[in-house]
Amino acid sequence: MAMKTGTKVVVVGGGVVGVSTLYHLAKKGWTDVVLVERKELTSGSTWHAAGLLPLFNMSYSVGKLHQYSVDFYHELEKETGQDVGFSVVSNIRLASNQDRMDEYKYYSGVAQTVGVEVNFLTPEQVKDVWPMANLDGVIGAIQHPHDGYIQAADLTMALAKGARARGAEIYRNTAVLDLEQQPDESWIVKTDKGDIHCQHVVCCTGNFARKTGEMVGLDIPVIPVEHQYIVTDPHPDILARKAQGLPEQAVLRDSDAGYYLREEAGGFILGPYEENAPCCYVDGPSDQSEYELFNGDLDRLMPHIEACMTRVPAFAEVGVKTVYNGAIAYTPDGNPIVGPAWGLKNFWLNEGHSFGITAAGGAGWQLAEWIVDGEPTVDMMGVDPRRFGPYASRGYLRSKNEEAYDHVFKNHYPDEERSAARPLKTTPCYDRMKALGAVFGSVYGWERPNWFAPPGYSLSHADLDKSDTLWNKNHSNALADGRIVEKNSFRRSNYFDFVGQECRHVNQHVGVLDMSAFSKCTVTGHGSEVWLNSILANTIPKTVGRIGLCHMLSQSGGVRAEFTVYKRARNSYYLVFAGSQERHDWDYLTKLAPRDGSVNLQKITTQMGVLVVAGPKSRDLLQKLTDTDMSKENFKWLTGKSINIGYAQAEALRVNFVGELGWELHHPIEMQNYIFDELMKAGAEFNIKPFGIRAMDSMRIEKSYRLIPREMSIEYSALESGLERFVKLDKECDFVGKDALIAWQEKGFDNCFVTLEVHGVTDADARGSEGLYKGGVLVGRATSGGFGFRTNKSLALGLVKAAFGAIGTELEIEILGQRYPVTVIEESPFDGENSCLRS
Repeated sequence: MAMKTGTKVVVVGGGVVGVSTLYHLAKKGWTDVVLVERKELTSGSTWHAAGLLPLFNMSYSVGKLHQYSVDFYHELEKETGQDVGFSVVSNIRLASNQDRMDEYKYYSGVAQTVGVEVNFLTPEQVKDVWPMANLDGVIGAIQHPHDGYIQAADLTMALAKGARARGAEIYRNTAVLDLEQQPDESWIVKTDKGDIHCQHVVCCTGNFARKTGEMVGLDIPVIPVEHQYIVTDPHPDILARKAQGLPEQAVLRDSDAGYYLREEAGGFILGPYEENAPCCYVDGPSDQSEYELFNGDLDRLMPHIEACMTRVPAFAEVGVKTVYNGAIAYTPDGNPIVGPAWGLKNFWLNEGHSFGITAAGGAGWQLAEWIVDGEPTVDMMGVDPRRFGPYASRGYLRSKNEEAYDHVFKNHYPDEERSAARPLKTTPCYDRMKALGAVFGSVYGWERPNWFAPPGYSLSHADLDKSDTLWNKNHSNALADGRIVEKNSFRRSNYFDFVGQECRHVNQHVGVLDMSAFSKCTVTGHGSEVWLNSILANTIPKTVGRIGLCHMLSQSGGVRAEFTVYKRARNSYYLVFAGSQERHDWDYLTKLAPRDGSVNLQKITTQMGVLVVAGPKSRDLLQKLTDTDMSKENFKWLTGKSINIGYAQAEALRVNFVGELGWELHHPIEMQNYIFDELMKAGAEFNIKPFGIRAMDSMRIEKSYRLIPREMSIEYSALESGLERFVKLDKECDFVGKDALIAWQEKGFDNCFVTLEVHGVTDADARGSEGLYKGGVLVGRATSGGFGFRTNKSLALGLVKAAFGAIGTELEIEILGQRYPVTVIEESPFDGENSCLRS
């Protein structure tokens, strides 16, 4: 078959992820698509994959992809008539301590909102389905009844057969030599068999991702890690079970010992996730690499092997037949990267799949939706390639990816702050904050104070009370002086009261918060106002000094991004957006910008620091430091002015995310320590204290302030998220998503945004992703939650079916496996009239 010279899409890479992408593009109707693979299909990592299909995942985005895959693989077999080797034996995860059980209870809430069935089992019930297990120390388990394992190579061949049947073509033994984008944004894919001209390129190159990225100038944040699994000789008891016609035992995951175990050909497969597993292929495999493995290292696995021998004594009675040690692609957070590449048009990434067999179906499905229709149908923020920034260097990736690997089975606490590759990005006042007791978290590489510990505060061994299991770390890393100050938990932990003190202090006095991690850019030029109005749903501020909250919608009318827009001068705007979204939002801005020179964009995140000063005494404090009149009459809410702070200068914006009188001081970063010191010195008489992100989050929930991708996402229309004040459908000009939003409105909305008061909780609050129920039926999900220290209420924000959104509606929420009553209440339970903000 002669190779095409032109096509719509070229998929590069013939593993299960690439072939799934090809299949779904063809299924979506784009049949003029091709895949090129340098060797044979599956010859990278797919061929040595253990084929497990774990539905368990704490990410909403990944959970949706995994759910689709497991359902789809059954349908694929029916469609193609090709056996994919899907053994639905179920999957059991053991818990040996309460923290692990809390994790499972939290996860089950996520699973219910995604639509994944989860059963809780007692140790006795586990014994019934896993009679060969010793369950000493086990307090319970969860089971995915529709889970199991699949033959990865057979699955890939079925996908290839299905893709070819729909018109797609696959070229094996065809190496891509270069990728060149043309002036019209199409691509030339140069191969050793000739060139292919196409509109889109999809990069699914697995271990070769960084090499492929180099061809187009992308530093793709993927480096593989070595993963070993052991295949044993048969065991008589398993053979006897088969002879008796007994069902195969489930895939067993002993989470607290960090391994999975399943039957294989009468024996076992044991797959540990150990500490100190090294990165590999840092610069990519050799061009000749095919079906490649590394030497096994059983010494690294011994703690897990010994734990398995105790849990399943039969494992100690079989010999080792084979040790597979192969590369699995990893990203810093362990989730794949699926979506558009930053800075390039019509170039797509489907890389970094550490659980590629499970995610392949869903990732191919959503990427095809995105490419063909311009939008995915699932909120993909959790896997978006642009969630990492240029800080993710090779050194960073090596440290973080190895950490992500050894955390596969460790508890995934909602308040967890992992320690690898930190601190990396620090603001000038970092050391000052540390000296005041800051306990830091990390976002987009930046260190930010989460909360502040009192002088000399520490937790004892009794406070931590760790379980006697292999994976038992339940606290943040020790401070430089050896103190441990934070215990991780799914419940209210030791920092709860300290965060409450910070909230109440801001409410009564004045506090300072470092928000320098905010993303920031300037938009200038004679076309700037017209352009901003064409991409944002709110009307852009018309008066110099005014501030507006403006949202960029998706093409379908959901919410893609949120910006604070400050008009500094004629044809000059200052935009502030989420620190975690910098590359994502900047990519959309630059791709939407006109190319006629009428608009100039400049990213200035690292040039400008931000200190938030908030609380009823913030005006008095700032007035001591500036000659600008800070009075309510002269400096109104939602306005900004350039002011002096002693000898320094700042753009003072009268906005904040905590709902108190206050200002954001945007200043040249080199002046930050001077400004910080002046604030602390002048603020002494007002009892100024720093506060952290956790206090800010508690206070923003009390104000019903939305976050992306929680209360706002592409899955919900902007109006379902309650943004009527900020979406001007009567604006003179059209804007991105306007027509789709109007059509959605005319069709009718399924959901509405609600603020909820949770009743009866004593030691755990909603975190987000919990199911909301009416009469036992799921009617929505919480998107955020926490305790409101100013209102003294446990609160949650969420989206529910429209029929259940009226004020006073009584529902239930499931928190860590227990149902609690909730009531829909008015927005902004703290200061609903905004008296504090406007004072």
